[in-house]
Amino acid sequence: KLEFLSDNGGAYRAHATHALAREMGLEPIHTPVCSPQSNGIAESFVNTFKRDYVSLMDRSNAQVVLAQLPDAFTHFNEVHPHSSLKLKSPRMFRRELARRAQESGVN
Repeated sequence: KLEFLSDNGGAYRAHATHALAREMGLEPIHTPVCSPQSNGIAESFVNTFKRDYVSLMDRSNAQVVLAQLPDAFTHFNEVHPHSSLKLKSPRMFRRELARRAQESGVN
């Protein structure tokens, strides 16, 4: 299940926001209170996603944007290189970790 990570701002903790996230198939979760590191991770993702995906999307209306998000998230996780993952995509990085664990006999 996909998670919708946000900080603890009132708008993100609101029942309506949680209901909308669940309606979209997302599980709303929040960063730990007083955790600037977690907030930084979330903010970094948002900035990268806006820069590399949203800025290139047709943004004529909300429905058009929402229809484009699944492909954008798939690309972000399957193809997009991440500097923190040695320029591999998250899925590529996880497959490599699993392969190494299997080769070393670690489960």
